[in-house]
Amino acid sequence: MSFKQSKFDEKEIELKSVAKSKDEPKKPPDVPPVGVLEIFRFCDGFDKLLIFIGLVSAIGAGVAFPFMFFMFGTMTQYFTNYISPFPIPGLTDEMKVDILWKGIMEFVWKLCALGGGLWVSHYFFVTSLNYAAERQVLRMRQLFFAAVLKQDIAWYDTNTTTDFASTMSEDLNKIQEGLGEKIGMFFRFFVTFLVAFGISFYQNWLLSAVLCAVVPLLIILGGVFGMIITSFSKNELSVYSKAGEMAEEVLSSIRTVIAFGGEEIEVERYSTEIKVAQRSGMIKGFLVSLTMGLMFGLMYGIYGFGFWFGVKQVMDQRETPEFGECAINCILNNTSDADIQTCLTECFDFNPGTVATVLFGILQGGMQIGQSSMFVEAFNTARAAAGKIFKVINRQSLIDSSSFEGIHPDTIKGNIKFNNVFFNYPSRPDVKILNGLSIDIPCGKSVAFVGSSGCGKSTCIQLIQRFYDPESGSINIDGIDIKTLNVKWLRENIGIVGQEPVLFDCTIRENIKYAKLDATDEEILKACKEANALDFISKLPNKLDTMVGEGGAQLSGGQKQRIAIARALIRNPKILLLDEATSALDNASEKSVQTALDNVQDGRTTIIVAHRLSTIRHADLIVSFENGQVKEQGTHAELMKNEGLYHSLVMRQMTGQIEDFEKENSEKSFSKQLSIMSSEEEQVIFSPEKPKAVKKYGNIKILKKLFKMNRPETGYLIFGFLCSAAFGLTNIAFAVLFGDVFSIFVKEPEPARKEATLIALEYGALALYTFLCMLGQGSAFSVAGERLTQRLRVLMYKAMLRQEIGWYDLEENNSGSLCSRLSSNAQSVQSATGVKIGQICQSISALVCGLGLSLYYNWKVGLVSNAFVPILVVGMLYQMLLFTKHSSVQKKALESSSKFAIEAIKNIRTVAGLGCENMFQDLYNKELIKPHKKTLKQSHVRGIIYGFANSTFCFAYAVCFSYGGHVYTEDLAEYPPEEGRIMEIWKIGIGVLSGAMMIGMSMSFVMDFNQVFEAAEIIFTLLERNPKIDSSRSAGLLIPEINGNIYLENAEFSYPTRQEVQVMKRLTMSIKNGEKIALVGQSGCGKSTIIQLIQRLYDVENGNVMIENYDIRQLNLPAVRSKLGLVSQEPVLFNRSIAANIMYGDNARSVTMEEVVTAARAANIHSFVAALPNGYETNVGGKGAQLSGGQKQRVAIARALVRNPGILLLDEATSALDTESEKIVQDALDAAQNGRTSITIAHRLTTIVGVDTIYVIDKGQVVEFGSHSELLQKKGVYYSLWNASATH
Repeated sequence: MSFKQSKFDEKEIELKSVAKSKDEPKKPPDVPPVGVLEIFRFCDGFDKLLIFIGLVSAIGAGVAFPFMFFMFGTMTQYFTNYISPFPIPGLTDEMKVDILWKGIMEFVWKLCALGGGLWVSHYFFVTSLNYAAERQVLRMRQLFFAAVLKQDIAWYDTNTTTDFASTMSEDLNKIQEGLGEKIGMFFRFFVTFLVAFGISFYQNWLLSAVLCAVVPLLIILGGVFGMIITSFSKNELSVYSKAGEMAEEVLSSIRTVIAFGGEEIEVERYSTEIKVAQRSGMIKGFLVSLTMGLMFGLMYGIYGFGFWFGVKQVMDQRETPEFGECAINCILNNTSDADIQTCLTECFDFNPGTVATVLFGILQGGMQIGQSSMFVEAFNTARAAAGKIFKVINRQSLIDSSSFEGIHPDTIKGNIKFNNVFFNYPSRPDVKILNGLSIDIPCGKSVAFVGSSGCGKSTCIQLIQRFYDPESGSINIDGIDIKTLNVKWLRENIGIVGQEPVLFDCTIRENIKYAKLDATDEEILKACKEANALDFISKLPNKLDTMVGEGGAQLSGGQKQRIAIARALIRNPKILLLDEATSALDNASEKSVQTALDNVQDGRTTIIVAHRLSTIRHADLIVSFENGQVKEQGTHAELMKNEGLYHSLVMRQMTGQIEDFEKENSEKSFSKQLSIMSSEEEQVIFSPEKPKAVKKYGNIKILKKLFKMNRPETGYLIFGFLCSAAFGLTNIAFAVLFGDVFSIFVKEPEPARKEATLIALEYGALALYTFLCMLGQGSAFSVAGERLTQRLRVLMYKAMLRQEIGWYDLEENNSGSLCSRLSSNAQSVQSATGVKIGQICQSISALVCGLGLSLYYNWKVGLVSNAFVPILVVGMLYQMLLFTKHSSVQKKALESSSKFAIEAIKNIRTVAGLGCENMFQDLYNKELIKPHKKTLKQSHVRGIIYGFANSTFCFAYAVCFSYGGHVYTEDLAEYPPEEGRIMEIWKIGIGVLSGAMMIGMSMSFVMDFNQVFEAAEIIFTLLERNPKIDSSRSAGLLIPEINGNIYLENAEFSYPTRQEVQVMKRLTMSIKNGEKIALVGQSGCGKSTIIQLIQRLYDVENGNVMIENYDIRQLNLPAVRSKLGLVSQEPVLFNRSIAANIMYGDNARSVTMEEVVTAARAANIHSFVAALPNGYETNVGGKGAQLSGGQKQRVAIARALVRNPGILLLDEATSALDTESEKIVQDALDAAQNGRTSITIAHRLTTIVGVDTIYVIDKGQVVEFGSHSELLQKKGVYYSLWNASATH
C-alpha cells in the first residue's frame, strides 16, 4: 500500500475504488536489469585499474589450477613406470628409484610453485574486486539516498516504505556481492574449465570426447539443483513473509488481541500458514538431496567408466604390432636408462598418466563450469537490483527540494492566495479533492479551515508546502506563483505542526534543531518555553539531551506535540500551519498549548485546521469547506449569524453543554486548579539499563532440550546420522579404488581388462552407495528440521501470546524484535539436531577412517600426512566461513546507517516540511564511512585467507608425496617396485587430505553452533517463562454471571517499566450493574490504567480489583474478558474484511453474518458497508488504513457489540474525530450503552454529561465523584475542567 495520506483522504470514495479493484491488484511493471557494462557506471579511474588487476589475476588463477591435473597425470605415469613388472635390459631397481625420485621432486617443487601462484593470484583478484565493489556501492548508497530524499511526495504515494527498507539493506548488498569477488570467481572457474578441457583433449582426445558426452548431465543436474533451491526458497520465503506479516500485525496490536480473546485463533491461523512452508521445505530438502545424490553418484560412475575405458585404450594399443616395434627400437637406439624410459612412454598414444589427467581435468573442469553458474546468477541478480536503484537515481523529481532553481525573494510577508485550484492525488486520479478552490489569506492573519473529513483542508496545507502541484489553477505567495519559488526557500519560511507529530530517534535538542541547524541553546530554550514544553523537559534526567526513542515512543502524546510546536517555532516562520496541533492533548495541556499558539501567531500568517471549533473562534477568518470548495467564510460571529455549515458544526459540538457560568470566576478557578494539576511531574518512559544476559542453560543441556523437542522425529534423525556416517566413507573408498586402478596398467592385457571391469563395477556400486547416503541423510534431516522449525515457531508464538502486557512493555520485547526472534531463532536451530550433528558424524567418520587407512598402509607416511590435517582444516574452514558469513557481516555493519536512512524515508513528509534533507544526507554519509573503511580493510584479509584456503592442499600433497616417496624408495627390500605398494601414497594422500577438507567444510557449518545455542537459549527462556498473569482457559474460577459490578479498593499500581512512578495511590471506586460512569482528569492521572486493570492486563501491587465480589485474580481470565467490550481512541483493525474484523469481537464461537449485520446496524455503519461494491467482504487494509477515523470507530463499536458484552469500556472513543463523525459515533455509543455497565474516558466533557457518575481522577486518586450537575454545584476540579472546555 502507498504511503498513508493524512486526514485529507476522501476515504469513502477511496474505499469504493479500492474494493472495486480488490480482485485485480495492479502490479508495478518490472524494471529491466541494467546492461553488463552499465552496472559499472559509477567506476572511477582507480576502480577500473582495480577491476583490471582483479580480472587478470582471476584468469591467471584459472589458468594455473588445471596444470595441477596435468602434474597428477605425470606423477601417475612415473608411479606406473616404477611398478611395471616388464623387464628393461640394463634398468635396475636403483635406476628406477633415481628416475622416480627425480620425478617426485620435480612434482613437489612444481606443486609448491603452483600453490604460491594460486595464493598470490587469489589474493589479488579477491582483494581488488572487493575493494572496487565497495567503493562503487558506497557512491550508489549515497546517490540513491540523495535521489530518494529529493523525490516529490506524489512519487512516495506509489512507492512503499518496505520497498525502501529492502532496497537500502538488500538490493545494494546484492549489487556489492555481484560486483565483487564473484566476478573474479566466474572468470577463475570458467577459465579453469576451458584450460582443463584443453589439456585433457591434448593429452587424450578420445577419452576426453567419450567423457564429454556424459559431463553435460552433471551440468544439467547442477542447473536443476540451482533452480530447485531458487524456486522453493522463494516460495518458502514468501510463505514465511506472509506468516511474519501476520505475526507482526498481531504482536503490534496485542492489547486488541487480548481484549477480544483472539490468542488461540491467532495461533491457529499462524500454524496453518507455516504448515505450507513446512511442506515446501520438506519437498525442497528431498529434491535437493535427490539432485545432489545423483550428481555425486554420477560423478563416481563416470570415474569408473573412465578408468575402464582408459585401461581398454592402453591394453588395446599394447597388443598392436606398432607398439612392439616402437618398444624394440627404444631399447636398441637408446643407451641411457632415462631415455629408454621416456621413449617407452612415448610409444603409447594413451598412457596411464593421460588417463589420470583426463579424468581429473574433465570431471573437475565440468564441476567448475557448474559452480560458475551461481556466480553468473549473482551478477544477474546485481544487474536486476541495479535496475531499481538506477531508475530512482536517474529520475528527475517534479518538485526537487535540492534544486537551487527558483526565485529567492529577500523578504516574505505571507499573503497567500488560491486561484481556482483543482486537485486530485496522483495515486487516486479519479477522486477529485479540490474543485475550483479560491481563497485570499492576508498576511499576518489567522485563518481557520473547517469541514468534515475528506473535504480538502489538509490538502491545502500540503499544497502550500508544495508537496504537490495543482492540476489547474495557481497558488500565490506575495503575488508570486509558488511553482516559480525555490522549494527549499519556501519550506524554510513555513512552520508546520501536524496532528500526529513525527519525532526522530535522537535527542530533544537534535529534534528541534532539524528545523534550524544553527539554532543556539538560547533559541531552543525560548522555543520550548513558547511551546509550554520547557517545564517537563527541565525535569528529565538529561533535559534537552534526553533520547526520545523511535517515533518519540519515550514521550507521551502531549509531550511529542509540544516538542513539534517548539520545532516549528524555532525557525521563526512567517507562515505557520497548524493541522490539528492540539487534538492529542487533554484539556489542561490543550489550554496551555493553545494559549502559546495564540501568542506566537502575532505577526505571522497562520492557517489552522481544527475539529475542535472552540479553538478557532477567535481566528481572523474562518473558511468552511464542502466537497473541495469554499462553502462560506467570515469571522465566528458572522458565520454563526448566517446559520450555515459552520453554524451547524458548532451547534453539534455545543450540544449537551448546559448552564452559563460566570466567566471571570471560572477562569480564576481554572487557573488555580491548573496550577495544582500541573505541579505533578510529567513522566517519560525510560527503560532501565539492561543487565547483561545470564546464561540459563549449558550448551549440553540446550542440545538435550532440542533433541527432546525433536523426539517425534527420532527415527528420521537416527537414519540421517547413519547415512551421514556412511557418506563419510565415500572418499576413503574412492582413494582405495583410485590407488588400485593404476596397478592394472602394468598387467597383461587379458587380466587387466577383467580387473578394469571389476573396478568399474565397484565404482558403480560406490556411485549407488553415495546416491543412497545423500538421499537418505538429506531427506531425513529435511523432515526432522522442518518439523522442528514449525513446532518451535508455533510454540514460541503461543508463548508470546500468553505473556502479560507488562512483558510486552519491556524495550527488548517490541513487536519488531519479537517477529525477528520468531523467524530467525527458530530458523537458526533448525539444523542443530540434524544437519549439523550429521556433518559432525560425516566428518568424524571420514577423518577416523582416513587415519585408519593411512596407518594401515604405512604408519610413517600416515602420521606425516595427518600432521598437515589441522592446517588444511583451518584453510577450508576459513574459505567456507567467508562464503557463508560475509553478507551477514556486511548487513550488520550497515545496520545503523540503513536504519537511520529508513527512518528518514518513512517520515519523508516531516523531513521535506522541515527542509532538512541535506542534514539527513550528511548524517547518512557519515554513518557509512566507518563500515566502508572496515570493509576495505576486510577485503585484504579476505583475499589472504581465500588464497591460503585455495593453495594449502598443494603444499599438503607436496609434503605427502615427498615424504612418502622417500619412505617407499628407501628400503627396496621392504617395498620392491613390482609389488606396486608405492601407489599407497595416492591412497593415503587422497584418503587423509580429502577427509581433512571434509572436516574443514563441515566445521564451517558447525562453527555457528554458538549462534544456535544463543537462539535456543532465547527460545527456551521464552517457552519456559511463566506469565505473571495466567490467561489460560483452565486457570481460575468460573462464576455463573458477570453483570458489571466492579469495585476497586485501595488500588496501588506502578507500570513495570516505571516502578519509580506510582500511577494509582489507594484508589477506591465502586461501579454497579447497569451503571454508566465516566473517568475524567488530565493525561497521566490514571484513567486508562483503570480500564487496563479491569481487563487485568496488569495486576495491582496492593489493594483489590473486585468483579461480582470476587478478586479478579481468582477468576478465569478468558471468561472475564469475554464480558468486556472495548472501544479505544485509536481502534486497531486487522488487515482483513470488515466482516472478519467485526467477527473478531467474539472468538470463543462462530459468529454468523446475521449477528455481524445486527452489530453493524447498532454501530451505525451498516448502510455505509452495504453500499460498497464488496460489502462486508471489503478489506480494510493494514491498521484499517482504507477507512476514515469515524468509519474505523464504528467498525470497532460493532466488533465490541457482537460479543454482547456486559461491560462496555470506552477509552477516548471519539476524541480524534471531526464534528460530523463524532456525532454519528456518539449516537452509536449512546445506543450501545443501554442496558450495560459502561466506563467512559473522555476529554470532551460534553460527551459524558448524561452518565450516572463521573469520577475525577488526579494523581492516581479519586478527588471527587457524582453526577454532572452534582459536580458542577461542588465547584471543584470538574467545575474548572467544564469551564475550561466551555469557554475554550
